[in-house]
Amino acid sequence: MRDTVTIEEIDKWLDRIEAIVDKIEVFDTKGEEMLTNMNAYISDCKHFKENGDLVKSFEAVIWSWAILELCTELGIFKQIVE
Repeated sequence: MRDTVTIEEIDKWLDRIEAIVDKIEVFDTKGEEMLTNMNAYISDCKHFKENGDLVKSFEAVIWSWAILELCTELGIFKQIVE
Protein backbone atom coordinates (compact mmCIF):
# COMPACT_ATOMS: atom_id res chain seq x y z
CA MET A 1 0.00 0.00 0.00
CA ARG A 2 1.27 3.48 -0.88
CA ASP A 3 0.78 6.50 1.30
CA THR A 4 2.47 9.15 -0.85
CA VAL A 5 1.71 11.03 -4.04
CA THR A 6 4.47 11.75 -6.51
CA ILE A 7 4.81 14.55 -9.02
CA GLU A 8 5.27 11.89 -11.70
CA GLU A 9 1.89 10.36 -10.95
CA ILE A 10 0.20 13.76 -10.95
CA ASP A 11 1.87 14.63 -14.25
CA LYS A 12 0.80 11.31 -15.77
CA TRP A 13 -2.90 11.94 -15.07
CA LEU A 14 -2.67 15.67 -15.80
CA ASP A 15 -1.05 15.07 -19.20
CA ARG A 16 -3.72 12.52 -20.08
CA ILE A 17 -6.66 14.75 -19.16
CA GLU A 18 -5.15 17.75 -20.94
CA ALA A 19 -4.83 15.66 -24.12
CA ILE A 20 -8.55 14.90 -23.93
CA VAL A 21 -10.05 18.19 -22.76
CA ASP A 22 -9.82 19.88 -26.17
CA LYS A 23 -11.51 16.88 -27.77
CA ILE A 24 -14.76 17.06 -25.83
CA GLU A 25 -18.04 17.89 -27.46
CA VAL A 26 -20.75 19.28 -25.18
CA PHE A 27 -24.43 19.24 -26.01
CA ASP A 28 -26.02 21.91 -23.83
CA THR A 29 -25.47 24.57 -21.19
CA LYS A 30 -25.09 21.92 -18.48
CA GLY A 31 -22.28 20.40 -20.52
CA GLU A 32 -20.61 23.80 -20.82
CA GLU A 33 -20.93 24.26 -17.05
CA MET A 34 -19.43 20.86 -16.33
CA LEU A 35 -16.59 21.45 -18.80
CA THR A 36 -15.86 24.74 -17.03
CA ASN A 37 -15.76 22.89 -13.71
CA MET A 38 -13.47 20.23 -15.15
CA ASN A 39 -11.09 22.90 -16.43
CA ALA A 40 -11.17 24.60 -13.03
CA TYR A 41 -10.04 21.36 -11.38
CA ILE A 42 -7.25 21.02 -13.93
CA SER A 43 -6.16 24.56 -13.13
CA ASP A 44 -6.37 23.83 -9.39
CA CYS A 45 -4.21 20.75 -9.91
CA LYS A 46 -1.49 22.86 -11.48
CA HIS A 47 -1.76 25.53 -8.79
CA PHE A 48 -1.47 23.07 -5.92
CA LYS A 49 1.41 21.25 -7.63
CA GLU A 50 3.32 24.50 -8.12
CA ASN A 51 2.82 25.29 -4.43
CA GLY A 52 4.03 21.86 -3.32
CA ASP A 53 0.67 20.54 -2.11
CA LEU A 54 0.80 17.23 -3.95
CA VAL A 55 -2.17 15.68 -2.15
CA LYS A 56 -4.53 18.50 -3.14
CA SER A 57 -3.02 18.52 -6.62
CA PHE A 58 -3.73 14.81 -7.06
CA GLU A 59 -7.23 15.20 -5.63
CA ALA A 60 -7.98 17.97 -8.13
CA VAL A 61 -6.83 15.97 -11.13
CA ILE A 62 -8.88 12.99 -9.94
CA TRP A 63 -11.96 15.22 -9.65
CA SER A 64 -11.41 16.37 -13.24
CA TRP A 65 -11.32 12.73 -14.33
CA ALA A 66 -14.48 12.00 -12.33
CA ILE A 67 -16.32 14.82 -14.09
CA LEU A 68 -15.14 13.54 -17.47
CA GLU A 69 -16.20 9.97 -16.78
CA LEU A 70 -19.58 10.86 -15.28
CA CYS A 71 -20.49 13.38 -17.96
CA THR A 72 -19.48 10.96 -20.70
CA GLU A 73 -21.53 8.19 -19.10
CA LEU A 74 -24.57 10.47 -18.73
CA GLY A 75 -24.31 11.70 -22.31
CA ILE A 76 -23.45 15.28 -21.32
CA PHE A 77 -20.03 15.01 -22.99
CA LYS A 78 -18.83 13.12 -25.98
CA GLN A 79 -15.11 12.45 -26.38
CA ILE A 80 -14.11 13.07 -29.97
CA VAL A 81 -11.86 10.27 -31.20
CA GLU A 82 -9.48 11.16 -33.99
